[in-house]
Amino acid sequence: MADRFDLIVFDWDGTLMDSAGAIVRAIVASCRDLGLPEPPEERARYVIGLGLGDALRHAVPELAESDYPRMIERYRHHYLSSDHELTLFPGVADTLAWLSEQGRMLGVATGKSRLGLNRALGHSGLASYFHSTRCADECFSKPHPAMLEQIMDELSVEPARTLMVGDTTHDLLMARNAGVASLAVSFGAHPAEVLRAEAPLDCVGTPAELGRWLRQHA
Repeated sequence: MADRFDLIVFDWDGTLMDSAGAIVRAIVASCRDLGLPEPPEERARYVIGLGLGDALRHAVPELAESDYPRMIERYRHHYLSSDHELTLFPGVADTLAWLSEQGRMLGVATGKSRLGLNRALGHSGLASYFHSTRCADECFSKPHPAMLEQIMDELSVEPARTLMVGDTTHDLLMARNAGVASLAVSFGAHPAEVLRAEAPLDCVGTPAELGRWLRQHA
């Protein structure tokens, strides 16, 4: 164990939970409900990790501001109707348990709402592992550094001792903006070549590789 980091902060969707596909489907179904053009999958996947308002502005540029409440209602309807069926990536619970046993502080910085994260923590049974969490309806949306800055301040950990783990460029840019090292995972929303372009410490391709990397380097 390298003992390099005191605090490891994880994104949720596409990093710990296999939910990127469900988010894309909910965005597409919501557009269909409102009679809007369905965004291509690449554009819908790009917005994963952003706060919902920012995500919709990019994924559905045709959407009028006055229709945002309707779009958000439809998105939540479609996503929440099946979120209880979503599963963690294989090995995630064991990796978090091991990190906790090693004395690491753990956090979550997510584009989910507080209601959404609390539901996910409840369904997954992971709540007890995390010392601090921040959501998009509590902070500026990624890639603004506020989520990481608030978590580090709450836990009294310096940026040099903090690692951000995420599956999108939004996560990696947030880490850079906060002066924090990052680790990319390419089994979520964004492809490896896009993630590597943001110069994380490394980019791992499977949940098993994530567990091994953290055991060896974190």
